[in-house]
Amino acid sequence: MTTQADIFESHRPRLFGLAYRMLGSAEEAEDTVQDAFLRWSAADREDVERPGAWLAKVVTNLCLTRLTSARARREVYPGPWLPEPVVTSDGTLGPLESAEQRDAVSFALLVLLERLTPAERAVYVLREAFAYGHREIAEVLDLGEANCRQLYRRAVRRLAADDTRFQAEPERLAWLLESFLAAARDGDLAGLEKLLATDVTWWGDGGGKVSSARRPIEGREKVLRFLAGGFRGFLAHVGLTVEEVNGAAALVARDGDRVVGVVAIEVRDGLVARLRSVVNPDKLAFVERQLGRC
Repeated sequence: MTTQADIFESHRPRLFGLAYRMLGSAEEAEDTVQDAFLRWSAADREDVERPGAWLAKVVTNLCLTRLTSARARREVYPGPWLPEPVVTSDGTLGPLESAEQRDAVSFALLVLLERLTPAERAVYVLREAFAYGHREIAEVLDLGEANCRQLYRRAVRRLAADDTRFQAEPERLAWLLESFLAAARDGDLAGLEKLLATDVTWWGDGGGKVSSARRPIEGREKVLRFLAGGFRGFLAHVGLTVEEVNGAAALVARDGDRVVGVVAIEVRDGLVARLRSVVNPDKLAFVERQLGRC
């Protein structure tokens, strides 16, 4: 016999994927899904005709509430804010079989989504990541269908106005990461220099808890100096591996079983153009648990 808990669990992965795309935080996404479970447990079943739609509406609205406070926190966040990394090779964020699906959970897009209003973000995520029609989105958000269409068009325009997102063939990305890893291990700055674009930028998210650059580091020479200074002590204590994180290959640094950093890169014209490093320990707990289960 199928229980109410069974019904909820069948929807849990999709709900987590929705909450993560809305919030950019795996820990908050888990909390949101748990809140939805409590509401599901207390709901009158006669009022729930379509469990999937009902739960999506609950999770979306819980996320909208969280986003309001999250935006205020991120305005005073110490240094650059980056999303929590998530290992995606295990299907945690759903199937990522196309370049579009992988891009939808990339660090680059999740950072850009921060520029949208909560309503714009909700409409965009439901439309792009979950293929909701505008009528369905209107039902989820309790808005008019025309209003949802307008919000979607506005979100698309705002995201399209940013010309800093790059994509690379997975094979090229993997080769660059392996080359970057080998050069870093050997302390080969000349080798690293050949991999970096002249206008490469490094973002580091330490959250004020781990030493990290408080502002983006721009330009190949400055990034190389930063890497040279950081790698000397850092690599003596950690191991680096390549894992699929947020839909693409990324570097994961571990000190024993503890994950101490994740570095995602973006590629332009065959060279590394952007590096985004998460070293805030609060943002590494989820990916550490994932890798611990592997």
